[in-house]
Amino acid sequence: MGISTPIKKTTKKKITTDRVLSFLFILPSVILIAVFVYGFIGWSGYVSLSNWNSIVKDLSFAGFKNYAYLFDNFRFQADLRNTFFFTILFIGAVIVLGQLLAILIDQNIKGESLFRNIFFFPMSLSFIVTGVVWQWLLNPTTGVNIFLQKFGIKPMWYVDTTIIPAWKWGHIEFGIPVAIIALVIAATWQLTGFALAMYLAGLRAIPEDIREAARVDGATEFQLYRKVIFPLLAPITVSVIIIMAHISLKIFDLVYAMTGSGAGFVTDVPGTFMFETTFRGNYYANGSAISIIMLLSVAIFIVPYLIKNRRGDMS
Repeated sequence: MGISTPIKKTTKKKITTDRVLSFLFILPSVILIAVFVYGFIGWSGYVSLSNWNSIVKDLSFAGFKNYAYLFDNFRFQADLRNTFFFTILFIGAVIVLGQLLAILIDQNIKGESLFRNIFFFPMSLSFIVTGVVWQWLLNPTTGVNIFLQKFGIKPMWYVDTTIIPAWKWGHIEFGIPVAIIALVIAATWQLTGFALAMYLAGLRAIPEDIREAARVDGATEFQLYRKVIFPLLAPITVSVIIIMAHISLKIFDLVYAMTGSGAGFVTDVPGTFMFETTFRGNYYANGSAISIIMLLSVAIFIVPYLIKNRRGDMS
């Protein structure tokens, strides 16, 4: 006589008034996001594959001609170089300074709230304001250079066209543009407070018992941070990297207000190139292609992070 296996009954979720109301409340947001986010992304992708590179609308299919043109273009190659080094320097500076300041504030220093407010204040400003202020501060003839000239130091900051080290890559010299350091300083000043807040929250969440156990085992303060605390802060570091990469890869307003494209495009980024190509040159297909490339570069960082978090929530 065989053993019968019980049949699982699937329970259907009942449609209740609360469910209907919940759906109706989020429906406007879903429609707006579908139209003004994903709809416009789809439209930009469609235009990027067209011949619409004049004020006269021409949506005839051009394939990947606009993308091929961009990757062979001197300015766009310079933009990719600038974005690459800006992202690395910017994220590195924000992480190091954010961790250092968080550790210092975590020592229960006097006036902690005052220091927190000082470091958080730049986050309340827009990149336009930050760009204008730092443009004056780093002006080669004014600002901090008046002080530095007393020591014989005369940096050119964002007007410097030097590339170090420079080797030929396509149509450009590949290396760190010295002028990009000025942008890194300004962006780091504004967003270090965000990393500070993240790391300070992480440090305060680590139980004191873990620290004491490490000290009892003979760990020095340096070993405590290197082998215990920093590994526990790794998820926060990943979050900071993702968020800062998202900001740096699509940055526009800081560059536009502070330096513009710069001599030889040493401070140019895809955002400024896209703006000038689309709204000043009326090359709509090329501008759309730049925006799609920017979207894909951001997605490289964001999508794996979201997938990993979703899997972690489901497990």
